[in-house]
Order: sequence, then structure tokens, then C-alpha cells
Amino acid sequence: MEFIKSVIQNRKLIWQLGKNDFKNRFASTSLGSIWGFLQPFIFMLTYVIVFNYILKTGSSGDYPYIVWFLPGMAMWMTINDSIVSASSSIRTYSYLVKKVVFPVDVIPTISIIASSFVSIFLMLVATVVCCIFGYFPQILMLLYIIVAAYCFIIAFTRFTSALTTLVPDFAQLLNILMQLFFWFTPVIWNLSMVQDHGILLNLMKCMPFTYLVTGFRDVFLEGNIALEANGIFTIVFWVITIIMFLWGNSVFKRSKKDFADVL
Repeated sequence: MEFIKSVIQNRKLIWQLGKNDFKNRFASTSLGSIWGFLQPFIFMLTYVIVFNYILKTGSSGDYPYIVWFLPGMAMWMTINDSIVSASSSIRTYSYLVKKVVFPVDVIPTISIIASSFVSIFLMLVATVVCCIFGYFPQILMLLYIIVAAYCFIIAFTRFTSALTTLVPDFAQLLNILMQLFFWFTPVIWNLSMVQDHGILLNLMKCMPFTYLVTGFRDVFLEGNIALEANGIFTIVFWVITIIMFLWGNSVFKRSKKDFADVL
């Protein structure tokens, strides 16, 4: 497809612009890029303290809370940050759209690359902590879930980046939607809490956000949502992702001729 071909042809440029994007986010501060890693790390640590030691939610079941929580939160922050930044990326890089002959299709990918530096750091933190507690990752499952996450992010942002460019207010709506998705995804609560509601439980597992968050948690803990129920949730996830990509790609291709006019 045109998008995939464009990404492959411009991979070096995408990588360089992605690195520059990440550095420029904190260029005016003394600590620079360190803030990009420090802020989400403190955020995750605060959640652990509040929900484990103050609220004592017991969401983690028989596992240490920090081992149960960190992988799920690391995956959620990867999804959230990538989607939010990539969705606004064309407006961020409006000068490339208006003044330079540039492959507009790859611009959201630049923001995804920029966000991936922090994402990799958070996943490494979760992995190290889990290993310290004696929970070691399943390497194949780890690689699969990371690939699945970025496939979904790319598919999702093909549509949202186009819509945010044409309708700036959608960026605000997207932020609200991502907050709602956060609370309806088992990041800080456990799927076992709705196990008595079979239909609701299965619907939750069919959500791509739930699949990815739970899947990354399963890398370290017992259970494997990717193989559960003969892999039905994996099939649903990839069907949703492929349909979303095809639809979003169609919207993007029809809309990009108008980008320069609205920026």
C-alpha cells in the first residue's frame, strides 16, 4: 500500500525527525530530554503508592501490586501518548505540509517514533521491576504484544490525525475519549472484578485497549489473553485493527488534499 511504501522509502528521514521531535519537546529546559523520562516515571510511581498503600485496592490479586500494575500502565501510557501526539502531528508539522514537497502520509509516524523513546523506557522499567520480584518476561509474547500495539496505534491514528487536521476541536474530544478509555480499560482495576458478568467481561476483552494492556501484563504473569478461548480475542483484535487501518487510510487519502488549505 502507498502508506507502507512511503514509510519504508522515508524510514531514515522519519527516524531523524522523530529523534529531533523528542529532543525539541524539552529543548528550553535545563534537564532537556530527562524530563521526558522523569515525568511519566514519577506519575507511575505515584499511582503505585496511592492505590497500593493508601487506597489498598487489592486489584492485583495474588501478585505484588507493583508487578501487576507497572506493565499495564506502561502499555497504556505508550498507547495514550502515541495516539494523542500523532493525532495532532500534521498541525504540529504544518510547515512541511504547506511549504515543502513532503510525504504527508508519514508525518503521524514521526510523532509515534518520538513518543516511543519514553515508551521503551517505561517498558524497560516495568521489565526490570518484574524481574527483581522474580517474574520474568516471555520473550515471544513480549515481542508480539509490542508489534500489535504499534500496529493498532498506526491504524487508529490514520483516522484521528486526518480528522484533527480538518477539525481542530477533535483534538480536545480525543483527550476526553482517551480519559474515558483509561477508566474503562483494566489499567488500575482487574478484569476479575467483572468475572460474574460474562457478556460484559467478553466485551471488555474484545476492546483493543484491554487486549494490549492485559497482553503486556500477561508477558510477566500467568494467563495469555492472546491464546484464550482458542485465540478468539486475538482474531477480534486484528480484525478491528485491520478494518480501522483500511477505513482510516481511506479517510486520510481523501482528506490530505485539503490539509494545506486548513492549516
